Amino acid sequence: MALVRAASAAVGGKGGGGRPDMAQAGGPDADKSAEALAAVRDALAHGIAA
Repeated sequence: MALVRAASAAVGGKGGGGRPDMAQAGGPDADKSAEALAAVRDALAHGIAA
């Protein structure tokens, strides 16, 4: 869920949730989808995928 939360924050979302193996989230600023992907990459690079 940490990856979903990182992406959600980048698009203005409030977190996200679900099961550890299947989480989802959203946000109001779809124009920041590139920033959301960058946030996920950054989280993966820093080992924040748990």
